[in-house]
Amino acid sequence: MPKMRFSKIRIYEFKDLIRNKKQPKTLDVLVSRKKQKNNIRCVLIQKNTEDSHYQLQDRGPKLADLLENIDYLDAFRSFLQSEFSAENIEFWLACREYKRTTSSGKLCNKAADIYKEFLHPMAQKEVNINHHTREKIKRSLVKPDLTCFDEAEMHIYRLMEEDSCPRFLKSEAYQNLRNAARNPV
Repeated sequence: MPKMRFSKIRIYEFKDLIRNKKQPKTLDVLVSRKKQKNNIRCVLIQKNTEDSHYQLQDRGPKLADLLENIDYLDAFRSFLQSEFSAENIEFWLACREYKRTTSSGKLCNKAADIYKEFLHPMAQKEVNINHHTREKIKRSLVKPDLTCFDEAEMHIYRLMEEDSCPRFLKSEAYQNLRNAARNPV
């Protein structure tokens, strides 16, 4: 039976230090070490506090909220165009449209079109994904299914969520749109 060690560790995440300089997150860590393989397994359990709940509410809307509202989506798309990264939102929207396809014949054509437009190494609107994901999608184009772009779609979504969305929320375009929504004419 492997020995179990319990310890409380403070973990400082870079993005949390920028957003909230008050206190680092406290996590309970369960560490289990196997003697034969010398592997360490960690299970992280974040403590829920009332303070952290209120901090999440103060950060503003999330990317999912922006993408559900057509006005914010259009403003976000314009913002990405101004930053020369509109291919990210266009790829994400193309993947969402692809998942609504019901005909298998159309599925093949749409999958090939998405690959040519966004994933091919010489594409005009090439998105930034790793080679492994690109090759996995390329292999799946032989017989595409509704999930063949999921990994790339989630990668691009996280990229927009962590990089583009925070900049958009600080932009003048977002502030003007938000103020217009609060004060209708």
